[in-house]
Amino acid sequence: MDMTLESCRKFVEVLASSAPAPGGGGAAALVGAIGTALGNMVGSLTVGKKKYADVEAEIIALKEKCDALQTELLDQVEADDKGFVPLAKAYGIPKDDPNRDAILEEATITACAVPMHIMELCCQALEYVAVFAAKGSRLAVSDAGCAAVCCKAGLQAASLNVFINTKSLKNRTVAEEMNAKANGMLDKYCALADEIFTSVRANFN
Repeated sequence: MDMTLESCRKFVEVLASSAPAPGGGGAAALVGAIGTALGNMVGSLTVGKKKYADVEAEIIALKEKCDALQTELLDQVEADDKGFVPLAKAYGIPKDDPNRDAILEEATITACAVPMHIMELCCQALEYVAVFAAKGSRLAVSDAGCAAVCCKAGLQAASLNVFINTKSLKNRTVAEEMNAKANGMLDKYCALADEIFTSVRANFN
């Protein structure tokens, strides 16, 4: 397959431009999807091998979950673009408009929703990758490690798109609730990603 597909080229070109979207959120979703796909690939290389017959049913079930997760993460690339539109419009409202603050606040909360969901999806992906790394084909164990690194990157990148918005919220209760949720995911799943990486790296010592 030619991996210099026009869609890939176009996405990167637009990402590098001054266009308001796609941005960090969309990139985070794409990286998460790539990480999920890498884990899924390990599963594909495991199924059908006699050596892994005892885990085949589990791997097949996990691959089906990854198929759905990949699609959902890719969907978030466009969803993040759409989620940013109201915020961009809100910033364009004249500062003397009495409704500006309320509209901006609502748009900012909306803009947090997609990257928060991307974080959740990357966390789920890491749960799956952990299984692929532990039970999948040893010939593809490096790919499981790469999957963990990509999913961690997607998770961290998405979190920054949450934090930049919560910082500007006037409602600090809502902001701190979102921050706590995001930080909880970072603490738990960055640690899991690091554990996966370390376990994979140990195969090559």
